[in-house]
Formats: sequence, structure tokens, C-alpha cells
Amino acid sequence: MDYTLYLVTDRLPASGDICSCVARAIEGGCTVVQLREKTAKSREFYEIAVQLRTVTARYGVPLIINDRADIAAATGADGVHLGRGDLPYAAARRIIGDDKIIGLSASNMAEAVEAVKSGADYIGVGAMFKTTTKSDAGLTAMDELIRIRAAVSIPIVAIGGINAETIRAFKDTGIDGVAVVSAIVSDPDPFEAAKRLKSLFLQLRG
Repeated sequence: MDYTLYLVTDRLPASGDICSCVARAIEGGCTVVQLREKTAKSREFYEIAVQLRTVTARYGVPLIINDRADIAAATGADGVHLGRGDLPYAAARRIIGDDKIIGLSASNMAEAVEAVKSGADYIGVGAMFKTTTKSDAGLTAMDELIRIRAAVSIPIVAIGGINAETIRAFKDTGIDGVAVVSAIVSDPDPFEAAKRLKSLFLQLRG
């Protein structure tokens, strides 16, 4: 898994078409795609996931489903990402099988360590900066992110308010990737947005 540029979809991409937006973002450098549909009914979520799975499979990029292990299993997605209020890791693992990816969210050291003990394949840490896509998210200090990186060996993806300006704060943090929402899906040109962000992160990572 290459977590360098982890795209999290939004309900209304600037292009108006989630599949074309994701395709262009992948062409620009996105290495993982997470489908997040907070308001969609189950049937609609499933249908979008089926369409998006076709896109990600064409490019050989993993598709992760947010929250819904059942949708991940039903569509043959590569994994599921679980927040603190979602299914427990063990229950999700039974649903999607041993060969799929499970990512867990963490906002502090205790949650990160717990995620590792649970068996997470990677951790999404944040929110690092204020974000309009998740207004109720508390912020994780950069020092806490660095402490988490020093304490856990599994991949870490930072998330929350990351754009071409804030991404510069991750220099020397040792994280494996950044998860981006608005900075790509709200950009009229997802290809260029992804290309720019990936280039910036790779420079920071050295």
C-alpha cells in the first residue's frame, strides 16, 4: 500500500461527477481512494461504490469504504475505514475477511495505541487543521502526531484541513501520507490539484 496521497471523496465535487473527479485525481497522483458518503442511503451508497470500484480497479488503486464494512464486502472494495463510533475492528474484520485493509481513526496517542492493538493496518490521525468537511472534529496537535509516529510502526495518514499551504507543516514528521478532501474534490482541476499536493508531500518527505 502506498498511502502518499489518500483521496477522501466528497458529496459534491467541483466537476459534478464523482467518477470523473476520482479518475482525474488518480491520474494526477492519488494513491488511495476512500469513498465517504455520510448522507446516502444504503442502496445509493452501494451503487456509487460499484461505479467507483470500476474506476479505481482500472487504475490499480485501492478503494476504501468509509464506515460501512457491509458496503465494502458487497462491492469487493479493498478495505474499510472506521471511525470511533463505527463497528468495532473485530466485527468489521469478520464481515470483510482477513485479506482486506482496515484503517482506524485516532486523534491522540491513546487512541493510536488502541488502534494498533486492535489490529489496524493503518491509522488516520487528525483532524490536523480546521476542516469544513467534518465540523465536529477536534484538532490534533502536531507534537501529538510526532509522538504517535514515534510510538507506532504501522502506516500513519494525517487528515483534516490539508491543502497546498498546510501540507508544509508535515516536514520531518515521518508520516506515510496525507488524506485530502476539499483541496482536490473542490478544485476545478483535480488532476493538477493532486499533482501539486503529491509533489509537495514527496519533497517534504525527502
